[in-house]
Amino acid sequence: MTSLNGKIALVTGGTSGIGLAAAHELAAQGAKVFITGRRQPELDAAVEAIGAAATGIRADASVLADLDTVYAQIAKSAGRLDILFANAGGGDMQALGAITEEHFDRIFGTNVRGVLFTVQKALPLLKDGASVILTASTTSVQGTAGFSVYSASKAAVRNFARSWALDVKDRGIRINVVSPGPVKTPGLGGLASEEERQGLFDYLAAQVPLGRLGEPQEIAKVVAFLASDAASFINATELFVDGGMAQV
Repeated sequence: MTSLNGKIALVTGGTSGIGLAAAHELAAQGAKVFITGRRQPELDAAVEAIGAAATGIRADASVLADLDTVYAQIAKSAGRLDILFANAGGGDMQALGAITEEHFDRIFGTNVRGVLFTVQKALPLLKDGASVILTASTTSVQGTAGFSVYSASKAAVRNFARSWALDVKDRGIRINVVSPGPVKTPGLGGLASEEERQGLFDYLAAQVPLGRLGEPQEIAKVVAFLASDAASFINATELFVDGGMAQV
């Protein structure tokens, strides 16, 4: 497939899970892909896995100076962006009575503050008609015990798309949200100990009408669709890729 042939894309948090799968899919469809990650060994491994179409830039999406470095490098080597997948994020579980300032600041720092400035600082490079995709989650519309801070951060991301689509409407830039259900990624597995991990996976799979967890590649194909001209009239929407979990 070459539906993204010649496009320039940035995927933040592109070294594992959904980000890595999306970067691989965008490259497979013809895009030149820049990926970011915080750890150099994982970044190097991701670039090697994706191939010659990938360039890695070590950066923490919650650090504004790192974002400046990312966009300076893209400006120098590519001169523009056609696709931005603001994917970097994560979180862990804490019940209401155990939430700390550090827990809140860390999750909102990456999932909300980081996403905001990732998109804002991309604006000078984004071509008119570019596609911006944000990663949210089914947790933004469902209650989950012990997961309130993460869930609230993803609800904020959903509203970002609604509001920003109006801010950039004169440029024809589309801003959409992809909201995965439970997907078999290192991040999901990290919510439980090694001994409890399979039990967590089984429990979540039982909540999905399709009876299984999603695979990162399944989310990646939706990201590539939203990035493509096939989605040219899709804007400010949230596309659930959850096997029906939040829909029934």
